Amino acid sequence: MNAPLIRVDGVSKFYPRVHRAGERMRAFMALLAGREPQDGAEVLHDVSFEIRPGESFGIIGENGAGKSTLLKILTGVISPSRGSVEVNARIAALLELGAGFQPEFSGLDNVRMKASLLGMSPRRLERKLDDILAFADIGDYIHEPVKHYSSGMVVRLGFAVVTASDPELLITDEVLAVGDESFQKKCIRWIEAFLERGNTLLMVSHSMYQVQKLCRRALWLQDGRAQLQGDVFEVTQSYLAWHESRGAQEKRQRATARGESGLYRIESMDVAPRSGDEVRLASGEDLGLELVLHSPDGRAPVALVGIVRADGTPVYGVASDQDGARPERVDEHHYRFRVRFRAPPLLPGLYSLRGHAMDPEGLRLFDTAEQRFLVRGESRELGMVRLEHEWTDEGPGDAESSR
Repeated sequence: MNAPLIRVDGVSKFYPRVHRAGERMRAFMALLAGREPQDGAEVLHDVSFEIRPGESFGIIGENGAGKSTLLKILTGVISPSRGSVEVNARIAALLELGAGFQPEFSGLDNVRMKASLLGMSPRRLERKLDDILAFADIGDYIHEPVKHYSSGMVVRLGFAVVTASDPELLITDEVLAVGDESFQKKCIRWIEAFLERGNTLLMVSHSMYQVQKLCRRALWLQDGRAQLQGDVFEVTQSYLAWHESRGAQEKRQRATARGESGLYRIESMDVAPRSGDEVRLASGEDLGLELVLHSPDGRAPVALVGIVRADGTPVYGVASDQDGARPERVDEHHYRFRVRFRAPPLLPGLYSLRGHAMDPEGLRLFDTAEQRFLVRGESRELGMVRLEHEWTDEGPGDAESSR
C-alpha cells in the first residue's frame, strides 16, 4: 500500500490569552518553562487522519470548528501545539483570499511571484502564461493593481496559477464559494480532471454537494475535535442531520402546534423501523406509522400524516378521510390508525414524520406529534425525492408516439 501523503497524528492547537500585559507575561513564562499556557482557547484537540495518494478528502464543520486552523498547520503557516504532521507531496494551497498576493502590484506581477513560490521556473511560466490568463479570464485587469480586484477576481487569479503548477496535492479552503457560477463549474471540471490523473485533493467547504461530488472520504470537525471520519456520504449526511436538527424555529413551531389539553389528541405514535431511540431507513425500505388518537365524544377523529424535510420543507401529506381509511376502534375514546409508505423514494437525508389529530369533520387541528427519521444511502441527486428515469437517445415525444 502506498505511503500516506499526509499523516496527522494527535494534532492540537492552543492559543494563549494575551490581551493584557500580565497575560502575555504568563504565556511567555510558560513557554520558557516548556509548559502550555493555562488560559486561552484550544481550537484543535487531538485530531488524527491520513490521506493517501490519489484520494480526495473533505473537511466539514460549522464556522469556528477549526477547519482553517488545521489547513494552516498542514501548509506550514502555523505550528501545532501538540502532535505531529507529515506531508510528503508537492503542494499547492488556496487558503485565505489574496494570500501571497501583493495588493500594490499588478495581477501579472503577482502571477510571476506566485508561480515562483509554487516552484515554477521562469521558462515554464512563459509556456503556461497564456493558459493562466485564459483560465483567470479577467481581461485587462491583469495589468491593474490587485487592490482594485474583487474577491472573485482574486480567486480566479490564484486558482489559475495553481492549475499551471501541476501539484501532487491541492489544498483548498472555500475558494469555490466566492467565484461566479461559470467559474465554479470551470474549477470543478479542472479538479475532476486533476483527480482522474491520480492526484490528491484536500478541500474545506460548507457545500455538502461539492464535498460529495469531489471527495470520497471526509472528516467532520466539531469544536476542534474529530466528530466523525470515514465515507463521505456517511459523514456529510450525519453532519446535515445534526445541523438541521438545531433549527430553533422548528422547535418553537412544534411546541406551538402541540396541544396536550386538546379535545382530540394523540395518545401514542409509533414509527418503524426503529433501532433504540432512532428511526433509520435504508433506501427502498418501507416506513410504517401507527397513531392512537383520543376522542372525547366517541366519534372517530381524522388523522393527518405528513413528511417534511428537516428544514421544514413539506414533502408529502395525506388525511385519513381523503383516502376513506377507517380506523380501528380500541375502546370508547380511542382509535388506532395505521399507514405504511411503500419504499418511499426519498433521497438520503434527515426528515420528520408528523401525525396530527383533527376533529371528525377534518376542519380543525388539535394535536401534533413528530418523529425524526434518517434515510441512509449514497446519492448525488438533488432535491428530496428520486424520480424514476432513464437516459435515452429518443426525443421527448418519441416514446409517446410509439405507443
